[in-house]
Amino acid sequence: MHRSVIGDSGAVSLYAVPEPPSATVPISLVKAFLAGADARPETIRRYLDEAGVAQALLSEPGARVTEEQFSTLYQALAIALDDEMPGFFSRPLRSGTLKFLCLSLLDARNLETALHRFSQFFHIVLDDFRIESRRVGPVAQLALHPNAAFHRIGPLGHELMLKLAHGVGSWLIGQNIPLLQVDLACPRPPHALDHRYFFSGPVAFDCAGSLIRFSAAYLDLPIRQSKRNLGKFLARAPGDWIFGSFSEQLVSHRVRQYLAAQLPDLPTIEQAAASLHCSVRTLCRRLAGEDTSFQALKDELRRDIAIQRLTETDETLAKIAGDIGFDDPSAFHRAFRHWTGSTPGTYRRRA
Repeated sequence: MHRSVIGDSGAVSLYAVPEPPSATVPISLVKAFLAGADARPETIRRYLDEAGVAQALLSEPGARVTEEQFSTLYQALAIALDDEMPGFFSRPLRSGTLKFLCLSLLDARNLETALHRFSQFFHIVLDDFRIESRRVGPVAQLALHPNAAFHRIGPLGHELMLKLAHGVGSWLIGQNIPLLQVDLACPRPPHALDHRYFFSGPVAFDCAGSLIRFSAAYLDLPIRQSKRNLGKFLARAPGDWIFGSFSEQLVSHRVRQYLAAQLPDLPTIEQAAASLHCSVRTLCRRLAGEDTSFQALKDELRRDIAIQRLTETDETLAKIAGDIGFDDPSAFHRAFRHWTGSTPGTYRRRA
């Protein structure tokens, strides 16, 4: 895979990097989904067991789960509650709703027509909000307008509907749609920094309305999917539409890709800046503009890889520690506890 980089001089260069490890999911998102479920402890425990998530993680604010664990939990809740947006709206989206939504979009002339149908579909099935899709010069905008006289939509409901529209739209045209802007009409949540991996563009909170903006050129692209591809898309739900793909627009994504390609070596910020064809000062400024830092990205990457390996493999702690740049397993143990609030062993338990 090749990535383009724009340096201080404006010159564009190409370098090859592997797809970086996926980001993990904050436990606050897991708890938000569980909030709409049967609250009996034995029921919650069954959902967590199906997803392979240790129940002890619910009490740790810094805990994380993998995307696969979260998707498994989502699917278990959707089936148990017969609601494909489990508990987030005034009425359930019964099993098959997303399938019929996508089927109604496949013969659209282009993405603009498909997004208009998307808006009409939810106008028919839910009273909680209205979705407006429009073109404003070179920019396309899709906005969520809650119904003030009806059921109040929580912050995650805003995010999920915008994510669904963006994810389905990207799938329909066969490519990720880079977002120019994401506005959310809700307070900044504790897991705000994770939105770098939920949306492929800059996110702002406490806005007047919830919307996404992207280049209007995408509205003219034809639909490239068919019924035979729909089953795979739905089977991977919600992974293909909740979790944003890595974006060229975000410097933090490019730094994470670079760091992932260098492991188990841990490059300095000077080396990272040189690889991205910019100065250290420029790199620090751009990362600060995305509410992060070089050290934070390094720690997030190593944390996410460790969680995935602890959850999905039987590799020893020494092996995992060495692969992410720790010579001493005890140092890895201390760092992991600092990152997550739990020991590595907690992530090896399945109940």
